[in-house]
Amino acid sequence: MTSAITVGVDGSAESLAAAGWAAREAELRGLPLRIVHAWLWQPLDVPVVQDRETQAKSAHTVLREAETHVAGRHPALTVTAEVVQDTAVAALLREAEASEMLVLGSRGHGAFVGFLLGSYGQQVIAAAKRPVISVRARDGQKQAQGGEIVVGQQGTPEDSDAVLGFAFEEAAARGAAVRAVRAWTLPPIFAYSPGSMRLADEAGGLEPFEKKALAEALAPWRERFPEVPVTEHVEIGSAGQVLLSAVSNAQLLVVGRRARRAPVGTRIGSVAHAALHHAPCPVAVVPHD
Repeated sequence: MTSAITVGVDGSAESLAAAGWAAREAELRGLPLRIVHAWLWQPLDVPVVQDRETQAKSAHTVLREAETHVAGRHPALTVTAEVVQDTAVAALLREAEASEMLVLGSRGHGAFVGFLLGSYGQQVIAAAKRPVISVRARDGQKQAQGGEIVVGQQGTPEDSDAVLGFAFEEAAARGAAVRAVRAWTLPPIFAYSPGSMRLADEAGGLEPFEKKALAEALAPWRERFPEVPVTEHVEIGSAGQVLLSAVSNAQLLVVGRRARRAPVGTRIGSVAHAALHHAPCPVAVVPHD
């Protein structure tokens, strides 16, 4: 069975932008598009504004609007649409696991702006086993405007394989370049083991050591995708700040998130959090071990 690009919609302008982004992504990758709207009737002991039948009709109206929005712009694309009767988090996590990636809308950026689905979006991003892309209403046309795929690289090559792989696949599909960013800081001397200090000395210092680490992480992906131009960006500073300073010409920012094995929570890591709230472009959060 062929995986799909899945987008969750809720009738907002942001979710329509996410549907448009997901449709273009599906075309780029030659995959079908799946549109889902999570709705679950939960009768209460207090008066409700709408009865079950009215809410069900509203749910299907949301779905049809998104489907029409996509079909008018991508008539050749294979599209399926479904109202999933479950809570938003449970439905979206299940959909993500069966998809190539999950696309969600987000209201905007800034310290006090949340995700489109409130805490739901953050819970999904924190627990999903597949990449989740956050798209704002004004991000909808970014794919068509060119620009780089910016990706944050941290740790060892094994730590960043999934993140770099996703970034290079995106760049190859779009005919774009990759800008790989690695930030480094000057931690207290006791944070370094004798072994790490020896490796840094052999590399000629801390900054050359970081540049070598980035080059080694990129090497297999350069070999696999020789047609993708790559810029290596190593800079001293906090990872979130350095990454955000490098996205002025980005059509997509790709960051990693360690895969969670605990129950669903809302912690996504400081770098992903900064990217999702402040990056001026769509953000892909890729889980890795």
